[in-house]
Amino acid sequence: MARVALVTGGTRGIGAAISQALKDAGYRVAANYAGNDSVAREFTEKTGIPTYKWSVADYESCVAGIAEVEADLGSVEILVNNAGITRDTMFHKMTRAQWSDVMETNLDGLFNMTHPIWPGMRARKFGRVINISSINGQKGQMGQVNYSASKAGDLGFTKALAQEGAAKGITVNAVCPGYIGTEMVMAVPEKVRANIISQIPVGRLGEPSEIARCVAFLASDDAGFITGATLTANGGQFVV
Repeated sequence: MARVALVTGGTRGIGAAISQALKDAGYRVAANYAGNDSVAREFTEKTGIPTYKWSVADYESCVAGIAEVEADLGSVEILVNNAGITRDTMFHKMTRAQWSDVMETNLDGLFNMTHPIWPGMRARKFGRVINISSINGQKGQMGQVNYSASKAGDLGFTKALAQEGAAKGITVNAVCPGYIGTEMVMAVPEKVRANIISQIPVGRLGEPSEIARCVAFLASDDAGFITGATLTANGGQFVV
C-alpha cells in the first residue's frame, strides 16, 4: 500500500508543487491549509488531493487534524513542514505580535505537527520529516528578523531531531529554497524582482517544481542514508 504524505501549507505555491510531486511519485497525499477555502477547493478539483483545514500554530488543532487525515488515509509516514508566513518590517518597528505570529507558525508549527506524528513513526521504525526552511534562515535578511530567526530555528530543529530519529529508521532533513517564482514573489514590483534576480548567479528565479523535486527525493527510499542535512536550492545566491 502506498505511503501517506502530509504537506502543511500544501495548496499554494511551493506547497502545492510538493503535494503534486509526491502524488506523482505514488504517495497518498493530504494537503493542509490555514485559511483560503476557495483556493483549497480549486486545488482538490484540479489535483484530486484532499485538503484539510487547520492552523499549524495551534497544537490541539494539529492533533485533531492529523487524526482526521489518518482516519481517512492511514498513518502519516511522510511529513512535510512547509507552512510559513511573513510579517516583514524593520526590527525597530516590529511589534510583539509580528514577532509572535511568525514564530508560532514557522517554528512552533514544526513542533505542533511533528510531535503528534513522531510516536507512530518510532513504533513503525520508519518516517520522513522534511522541513522547508529558507535562504534567509541561512544568511539573514534585513527587514526579516522574525522570519530569519524562525527559519534558522527550523534548521536547529532538523539537526537535533535527526539524531533522535536515526536509530528508529526516521530521517529528518531540511530544504532551503532561495527566491522562487511563486505568486508572492511575482507580485513584487518588476524593478525589485530584477534586483533580486541580479543577485542569483544562475540568472533566474527558481521554480516551485524544483523545490518539490528536492522534497520528493528526500522522501524516497533512495534518501535513507541522508539525515540531519540541509539541501540548499538557491541558484548559487548563497553558497554554504
